[in-house]
Amino acid sequence: MSSNAAWFDRAQAVIPGGVDSPVRSFRSVGGTPYTLASGEGAYVTDVEGTRYLDYVQSYGASLLGHAHPLVIKTLQEAATRGTTFGAPTPGEVLLAEAMTSRVRGLEQVRLVSSGTEATMSAVRLARGFTRRDTIVKFDGCYHGHCDALLVAGGSGVAQMGLPGSAGVTEGAVRDTIVAPYNEVPTLDDSVAAVIVEPVAANMNLVAPLPGFLEHLRLECDRVGALLIFDEVITGFRLAQGGAEEYFGVTPDLWCFGKVIGGGLPVGAFGGSQRVLSSLAPLGPVYQAGTLSGNPLATAAGVAVLDHVTPDDLAILAERVTNFARDLREAVTGAGLFALTPNVGALMGLYLASEEVRAPSNFAEAKVVCENGLYRKFFHAMLSRGVALAPGAYEILFVSLAHTKEDLERTVSVASDAAKDVLS
Repeated sequence: MSSNAAWFDRAQAVIPGGVDSPVRSFRSVGGTPYTLASGEGAYVTDVEGTRYLDYVQSYGASLLGHAHPLVIKTLQEAATRGTTFGAPTPGEVLLAEAMTSRVRGLEQVRLVSSGTEATMSAVRLARGFTRRDTIVKFDGCYHGHCDALLVAGGSGVAQMGLPGSAGVTEGAVRDTIVAPYNEVPTLDDSVAAVIVEPVAANMNLVAPLPGFLEHLRLECDRVGALLIFDEVITGFRLAQGGAEEYFGVTPDLWCFGKVIGGGLPVGAFGGSQRVLSSLAPLGPVYQAGTLSGNPLATAAGVAVLDHVTPDDLAILAERVTNFARDLREAVTGAGLFALTPNVGALMGLYLASEEVRAPSNFAEAKVVCENGLYRKFFHAMLSRGVALAPGAYEILFVSLAHTKEDLERTVSVASDAAKDVLS
């Protein structure tokens, strides 16, 4: 049987750093990454046959858990009809209808192949529609790896200790203004758009303070700027109508990914017909993609959106709320202070040696995430068969496949893991 180390050695010879996304390298937690061979429900199995209870869940893409029978059956049927055409298909219409029928104010969507494509395209559309250049983003919010938004990103950018990325020119970010999360910036008429994660989930979890999103909406309206919600993580997970339904704040543009692909690569951006009419072939803003609206991804996405009910999401949110409380109590009871903030089904985990308050922005989150405790806790949990994300800036993703028993087991081993960290 091949080992994780052997596969990682082979990968490093042909893939830069041995990974196709930096956080997978275990660089921030140390050690050799596992190489996964399969997944089922809440569990994954590596090439050595070790089975883990998985809280990565492809960083939120697998709402139903891995290899859900409905998704597999849907993909098998769709694949027999062809895997890509570069032409209109019924599937892309069905997915667009499923999305626009669920999200208030979302009239049209353009499908792409990733969250990065979605945010990149939304920014271009905002600039083309407003005929302005400046974009405002928030420190620690990650919106994919497009040049203009990579500055001061959270998630893997922060875990690599980078302020942005080499190869991104000054010109690419000259028109990007960075503001602290949870503080409403004063805008002027040079601002095309403000892009924000409604719940910041790439600096660990930071919830929006009361009034933050509402006042951001008002400030954009004051100067005629567009408000963009990056719902790649929150979309169709916080609520059936996403963050718009959950918080009651309507943006001008939305960006989606993860859940809408049912586990396959997909992204989308959308808004009103008035704004979307600026896209080619109707308007002057060009955007295109050979695999956009891929028939496998759209079939899987429709299957998931049709399968998951508002009651399912409410049950999941309640389950996560209870899990967050129990995990916090278990870790803190073992002598290691824990914060487990949650917003609906989204949940973070901060570890500290003494009591700290919940972070409200990236600067505060960074102090806790960089204290070195998470890497020890990560490996202590992994050795007990529980796989958390290999980085302190990520959140935990609980899927609908995680049972009450799975969560109870996690809480039980977390207490022992915390004791290991302190020993």
